[in-house]
Amino acid sequence: MRVHMCAAISTFLRMGSTQDARVVKAAAAEIKARRGRLEISQEELAHRAEVHRSFIARLEVGRSQPTLAVLVRIAAALEVDAAVLLQSIVKRSKREA
Repeated sequence: MRVHMCAAISTFLRMGSTQDARVVKAAAAEIKARRGRLEISQEELAHRAEVHRSFIARLEVGRSQPTLAVLVRIAAALEVDAAVLLQSIVKRSKREA
């Protein structure tokens, strides 16, 4: 019985990490796309959001994740409501599933 429980937990944890990876990838693509539509550099976005440019670069390739507070600042810097940005990320992650 213990083996089955461990296998179930392991499967559940892998499912979460796959879903998390999709969300991170979707966030990266959405932030990059919106920055592109505004025709601003990573440096300009970083300046507007009050973060380092290398953090924006890591976000756009999916190597970092913003805190909620930073996501709100990035949304403002991208001239979009944070709820709309988050909704776009969720939609994108479902399309790329």
